[in-house]
Amino acid sequence: MKSYQIYINGQFTKSNSEEMIDVINPATEEVISRIPKGDEKDVERAIEAAKSSQQDWEHKPSIERAEYLTTIANKIEDRKDTFIKMLTEENGKTTDASKAEVELTIDYFRYMAGWARRYEGEVLQSDRPNENILVFKKPIGIVGGIVPWNFPMFIFARKVAPAFVTGCPIIIKPSQYTPNTACELASIIDEAGVPKGVFNLITGKGSDIGTPLASSPDIAMISLTGSYPAGSKVMEAAAKNITKVNLELGGKAPAIVTKHANIDLAVEKITTSRITNNGQACTNAERVYVHEDVAEEFISKITETFKNTKVGDSLNEEGCDIGPLANEQQIDSVEEMVNNAVKAGAVVKTGGKRIDRDKGFFFEPTVLTDVSQDMNVIQEEIFGPVLPIVVYSDFDKVLEAANDTNYGLSSSIFSDNMHEVMKASNVLRYGETFVNRENFEAVQGFHAGMGQSGIGGADGKHGLNEYLSTHVIYMEYDQNIK
Repeated sequence: MKSYQIYINGQFTKSNSEEMIDVINPATEEVISRIPKGDEKDVERAIEAAKSSQQDWEHKPSIERAEYLTTIANKIEDRKDTFIKMLTEENGKTTDASKAEVELTIDYFRYMAGWARRYEGEVLQSDRPNENILVFKKPIGIVGGIVPWNFPMFIFARKVAPAFVTGCPIIIKPSQYTPNTACELASIIDEAGVPKGVFNLITGKGSDIGTPLASSPDIAMISLTGSYPAGSKVMEAAAKNITKVNLELGGKAPAIVTKHANIDLAVEKITTSRITNNGQACTNAERVYVHEDVAEEFISKITETFKNTKVGDSLNEEGCDIGPLANEQQIDSVEEMVNNAVKAGAVVKTGGKRIDRDKGFFFEPTVLTDVSQDMNVIQEEIFGPVLPIVVYSDFDKVLEAANDTNYGLSSSIFSDNMHEVMKASNVLRYGETFVNRENFEAVQGFHAGMGQSGIGGADGKHGLNEYLSTHVIYMEYDQNIK
């Protein structure tokens, strides 16, 4: 069993705290590693290291900074099989899902490296005859990045890669549940020769590290991917110094299946959208609204699909479609939500309970019908393989129901009627709407939410701009100079 260290100022080192945290394999409940329980003193050390590197790093040409990203991507690719196994072990993903995440991580580092020569400022027209207005884009400064447990490698890359290419030192705090891949990525960054202080990693509990990180006057931006309560706490801590926050929080994605939908396609794509990462993704289809004319067919087919979804430990069993939930807290939460929905009148078409195994946090893929808009499974994020279905009759009203949430991250509609699709696209209040496809974003897009789903966003040129500040130069000159 491996014990990790934190990484500060270009070296692995002991934490100020002597306490350690056990990391559990959610499929077997075995301890697979131990990490330091970092504290505020470690945060202070990391910030000082980042400050010492800041000036040299931001003045290094962007193309040179990007070379580190390419090197990191190549090194991850060289150890791809190791990362796939490690990610499956710490997170509970299937090996296929882990493979996809590792490959996406590699792709993300390479994609962001490609922005080195492409992000730019502007020259604006002046109202004065002897003046130029220049818009400079500069690194925002030191970034604090808080990474969740559901996509620990990809979101690590999502925060580190744009920080590196724009010239921002960064301090990463991985989830205490899935820190192993982050610690190994720190080793790769170290091997790549990234200058001391540019990258720092502190393991431990969220409140112990996140709060002092977010409340520091030396942090220019705090970027968190996680739950709404966690985002709210970070925002409160950042408010002390008016620190910029970049938050991707929860979601409650509706999937609308109209009477003009291809039902087989809708079943396939919604199933994928619900069980991706064992139902633990902010973009997962969280609730379905199906038109009454096609409801019977849709419910019958998706229930059968969920019945045939194989659950298991992908490292030791073949053909698994989903694995365990990430930890005991998650499975307790999902079980409670399903039980409360049933008490309120929902009908379990398939699943509905924990899977009886000796070890592991496994929950049956579940379909719920006879669900009403006020039930907890419609209003609250589930984060598990549970699909509540509401039958509707009026298109305008179903759009209202889809918008009836505090969240606004992802949504989807299944229809071959362009008028329905266009109306939904204009009415739905979400950062993303997927049409006749599964819920998952592209690296060149912009992944952002509305309402309690967050502030700011990631990916593409708009995500890169989150790491840049704008400096306007009014340059007046003497046009009569000889």
